Parts: sequence; structure tokens; C-alpha cells
Amino acid sequence: MKVLLVFTRSASGVDGPRSVFGNVPTNLFVKLKDSILQNLIKRAQFAVPPTALMVLSSVQVEGVEQHICDMRFDDLPLDAHWDLVGITVHTGLAKTAFEVARLFRERGAKVVLGGPHVTLFPDSCVGEADSLVLGEAEDLWKELLEDLKRGTLKARYESDTLPDLSVYRPISKHALKIKNYFTTNLIQTSRGCPYRCDFCNVYVMNGNRSRHRPIAHVVEEVERFLKDDQRVFFFVDDTINADRAYATELFTKLIPYKIQWVGQATTLLGQQPEVLEAFAKSGCKGLLLGIEGVSNTTNHAHRKFQNKETALVKNIKAIREAGICVYGSFIYGLDGDTLETPKLLYDFIEETGIDVPGINILRPIPGTALFERLASEGRLMFPKEDIYAFRYSWGQELLCKPKQIPVEDFIESYCDLTERLFTFKNAIKRTVNAPSIQKAILMFNLAYIQMYGLSRRDLRQQLLRLKQTHSDYLNFSSSTSATADLSSPVHSSVNS
Repeated sequence: MKVLLVFTRSASGVDGPRSVFGNVPTNLFVKLKDSILQNLIKRAQFAVPPTALMVLSSVQVEGVEQHICDMRFDDLPLDAHWDLVGITVHTGLAKTAFEVARLFRERGAKVVLGGPHVTLFPDSCVGEADSLVLGEAEDLWKELLEDLKRGTLKARYESDTLPDLSVYRPISKHALKIKNYFTTNLIQTSRGCPYRCDFCNVYVMNGNRSRHRPIAHVVEEVERFLKDDQRVFFFVDDTINADRAYATELFTKLIPYKIQWVGQATTLLGQQPEVLEAFAKSGCKGLLLGIEGVSNTTNHAHRKFQNKETALVKNIKAIREAGICVYGSFIYGLDGDTLETPKLLYDFIEETGIDVPGINILRPIPGTALFERLASEGRLMFPKEDIYAFRYSWGQELLCKPKQIPVEDFIESYCDLTERLFTFKNAIKRTVNAPSIQKAILMFNLAYIQMYGLSRRDLRQQLLRLKQTHSDYLNFSSSTSATADLSSPVHSSVNS
């Protein structure tokens, strides 16, 4: 039996940056430049395989062969015969996923949907597929494939418990087109997060404690992956240093393999010398740090207590001094932010020497505590009931009203900040000062000049549309409770 696993692409962002507002007026040169850079950015440092589909395609059931279609690179194989099509659904891409499901069902294939959106909003998916999978899926997937063989596919698969990560489940790359990606060496050592930031859904999806794979299994996977791909490794854990003892032991054991790797950590790493040493000696070259705000007031308003403002600068400098580049991820629009915040962020980035800054706009992801709170405060810029109005973009759209900053001032201050940060001069400066992987640092910084330029164009287009259709938003105060009409041009959805 043939099973196809489909990964949908976003309308913008790292899947190929483009306007979320469709045909925004631009000249021919800008259109040509955008088209060329879309493809270059998609195929350069950003493209990695979908981890969930790597996991599912590795589940072995006799008589079942599994294939992956990554829509960032592949056309949908609609004319081939498929006994089952599985689609990962994220809320920001749900409309696209449902359309793909419809196309295959019209051709007689059975379709199963899974992923974060299905887990958090299963009722919204009923009728869009033949079967739904809720939660972490690898154990359920084997049961589903066995049922498929027997012709007894159930309408819903769900477990009361999270998978036991101590069970040996080797990951295979047989279904990947390795040359499509910057690297295929994606390793997950744990799931779950001990923190409860209100803008994040990781702890909602995967639990509020870290669950680890046995270190021996991870080491074996690294050794096996090296046989077909010697490129950089990406440890995809949300907080790779959350368990200090585990992280120290694991990466000490990886030192002999002489790999280069990147990952995601907390700023607390700068206060964990034994972990930091193990990271550096095992080949860590870059880490994404979720800094968000640079003051306790700002972070505490969103239940982010692990970053202490008095230690942030020292911690980041310690990480860089160990030879590890820092991607600093910030959020502008947090409840504690004011029009003074952009200067604070810029000065912080300059003082710490962050190698790649990422300036995000606060996003109310459906299913998070933040989404529910902003909805109750009347600050969503789309109807709470229409979760499909939420979509992913690269800072190209304001989806909620800031607490202390008028909308027009927020958009202009955000644009001013990114225009100041992302210049050719700054790209060269960060590359020269980077403690390692200078080529990658240059690629990121140059790409961000284009991507944040697109962000500014789209935000100003949104502002223009707001002035035409929702001028009341431009004088927003925390007592405002109006909700936008999704049919307005401000929220016209683009999925391409």
C-alpha cells in the first residue's frame, strides 16, 4: 500500500518571502528582485525537512511504503494512486491543508489530518478528512497504518498518554530528497517545556516537563546520520539546555564525532559553564535564544520568568565568548512595551554583539493563553471565532492591538527599527565580528535585509487599509473592544 505524507508551505516567511496582501503595487524591478530572492532564500540556509513527517515516515509496517511531498519544492502528485494521504496541519496553514485534502479526496484517496491544529481544534477538522490524529503521533501512526491494511480505518486516533521516548524508534531519511535541504541532520533529544510563556503552545502540545530520549539512542542516531549527510546538525529541541545534567552528558559524548551543530537554548546557558563547555567542545556553532523582551516588566507580563534582565547581557556575551554565535529572537508589541522599546532593543543588540537579530511582532496564536486573554480584552484584529484569519508571516501583519502603543505609531516604530538594524553595513559588521560560521551569519543578515524590507512594505499596506476601513483601530486604547470584520481587505487571506 502507498502512503503519501504532505507538508504544506506558508504564504510567506522562510518558505519564500512574498506579500501577504497579494498584488501590492510595485514596479517591475522590485517584482523581479522579489521573485529571485524568494527562491534563493527558500533554498539557502532556511530549508530543513519537516521533523514530524521524518518521524512518521520512519514507522515501519509490513506492506506499506511511505513517501513525502514537501510543497516547498514538490508539486502535488495528484495523478498517482495513493491508498492514504496524511497532512500536517498548522493553524496558520489550515486553509491550505484542507484544500489539499479536498483535492486528494476528490480523486478517491483516503485522507488523515494531524498536527497542532488538529490536536487543539479537532472539531474544526471534522468533515475535512476521513480520519484525524490528535497529539504526538508516532505510536498512533503505527496503529492507523495497521488499520488501513485491514480496511478498518477509524475516524479518530487519540491517546491518553504521551509517547514514551525511552522506546527505540530509529529515524530514517529514506523518504527525503536530501539535496533539497540545507541539512537533513535534524535531531530531537526531548519534548515538552518546563516554562509556560503565554504566547507559546509548546507546553500545551507536548507537556510542561521535558521528556528525554536515552542518550545512547541520540548518539547512535548522530553516527548513523553522518553516513549519508555530513553537513551541520540541527538539534530541534525548544530548550536544549533545559536539563543541565542530560545536556552535559550528551554533548560530552558527541565530542569525538567532530560534528558542527546548531540549536535552541535559553539565555541561562551563560550561567551554566559545564553545559556551555560541552556545547563548545562538541561543535556547537550557533544557538537561537528566545530573549523576547529586555526588561523583567515586559517578560513577566507574558509569564516568561527565566530571563533576568540583570543577567541577559552577561549571559549572551559568555555564550559568544565560547565561540558560539547567537541568533537573538525578540518580540516587539509585548504588553510592557512602549515607544521607548525600539531604542532599548537596538542598544541591547549593539551592546551584546548579537550575530543575527530577529525582531518579531507579537502573534496571538490560537490555542495559547495569550490568544484567549487578548480576545477577552478586545485586542484581536480578527474575530476570535475565525481562527483561520490567523496566518504566518515574517513580521508582515499586525494581528493584535498593542497595549500601550497606538497602532499607527507601532507600525512606524517597528519599521524604523528594522530599517535601522538590517543594512548592508550592519551585515558586514556582524559577519566580521561573528565568533564562528561567518558565511552563515552573512547569509542570514543579507537575507533579512530583503525579508524585513518586505515586512515594512506589507505593514504599511496594512496601515493604509486600516485607515480606509478601520480608522477606529488607529486610536486604540486598552478599553477598546471592537473586532474587525474578516471580510474587509485588511484580512483578505492569501495562500499561494
